[in-house]
Amino acid sequence: MNRLENKVAIITGLAGGMGATEAKLFAKEGAKVIITDIQEEKLKSVAAEIKANGGVVEYVVHDVSSEESWKTVAQKAETAFGKIDVLVNNAGILGDIMGSLEERTVEEFNKVLSVNLLGQFIGVKTVVPYMKKEGAGSIINISSVGGIIGGGNGTAYTASKGGSRIYSKGATVELAKDNIRVNSVHPGYVETPMTTQMKGSDDFKMNSLSGTPLGRGAKLEEIAYGVLFLASDESSYMTGSELVIDGGLTAL
Repeated sequence: MNRLENKVAIITGLAGGMGATEAKLFAKEGAKVIITDIQEEKLKSVAAEIKANGGVVEYVVHDVSSEESWKTVAQKAETAFGKIDVLVNNAGILGDIMGSLEERTVEEFNKVLSVNLLGQFIGVKTVVPYMKKEGAGSIINISSVGGIIGGGNGTAYTASKGGSRIYSKGATVELAKDNIRVNSVHPGYVETPMTTQMKGSDDFKMNSLSGTPLGRGAKLEEIAYGVLFLASDESSYMTGSELVIDGGLTAL
């Protein structure tokens, strides 16, 4: 308990399973959390659950691809809680991963990158001045094993996640002098609304698990605890790292 006591954290992408689980865990561990998504009803539901369990939370309807929307989120955090210590760039979309590469469109490719990569860039750009005022910060960019090993189909998704991985390293070097840490997290297969809504999701799941040495997908809490570690002072000497939580998939 209280691993994040006195910390203020922004977590994006709360309508999906990972973001909501992270927010609940952060609040349980003492953080004041700002949760964001484009789906207001789901935000309200998560916020109500956190408050019912004694947590401190505010929510903002938020388009991560919009710089103005990001400014609203940061201002909300400062107004409500006085500072920003942690940013978890969790928001992400898959796009259409079925079919061949030549069937993909420029519009689809740009849409995926605008959420998964541009959204992380704007988020970091927006919170850094607030973290500099505090003399420290922890930024966690949620990537994927797809940002390390790639895979068939889903080229926009893997490009965005690979971009997240290397962008995190570039930001690490630039922000280290300000005591702002930047790390990326790379989950393997996790059962979330995003993965289960996919066309052919049963086949995708079977293929993913057959290539995972532990033989199962991750529980949402297993990803959230990794994110919690990076947000906490326990990881104070970790920056530029890739935290892979994949059941051994990338070891093959």
